[in-house]
Amino acid sequence: MNKGRIVFLNGVTSSGKTSIVDALQLKSHEFFYVVANDLFEEMIGERYLREDYWKYLSEAIIMMYHTAKLFSDHGKNVIIDGIMVDRPELKPHYEKVQNLFSGYPLHIVEVFCPLDICRQRNIARGDRTEDQSDWQHKIMAKDIQYNCTVNTHLNTSEECADLILKSIFENEV
Repeated sequence: MNKGRIVFLNGVTSSGKTSIVDALQLKSHEFFYVVANDLFEEMIGERYLREDYWKYLSEAIIMMYHTAKLFSDHGKNVIIDGIMVDRPELKPHYEKVQNLFSGYPLHIVEVFCPLDICRQRNIARGDRTEDQSDWQHKIMAKDIQYNCTVNTHLNTSEECADLILKSIFENEV
């Protein structure tokens, strides 16, 4: 059985990852399951998040990656809606991702949006702090080799999805 593709959408909050996920699922001829940092964070009780947020979130993120691998092992495509951060609990995060997905069809996409636009989106959403994208940007893993970069300020989610799908499937007939 062939391994399913793993598409990792990496970007700060309000950069447009989830909107791109929705567009990818609408536009792709192939089905993709979705795992997301937010979904895995919801698996952790509030008490534990207050007690040691990064310890428990980091464990959940690693389990999310193992979940993505499990889907891939069963020939299922999966999108990871996340952010690679270099916190002590995960450092070196990008290297851990590379090692964990070694031998897997991993496609890492940079989802970029200017921080001032992310701030505006955070305010409009109301469920994020205004500066959440800023502090996430400061702790994002560095020197990631992306297969593709999309800019959600210059392109719609649908246009970004088209660029990503072209990048994923460009070598196939």
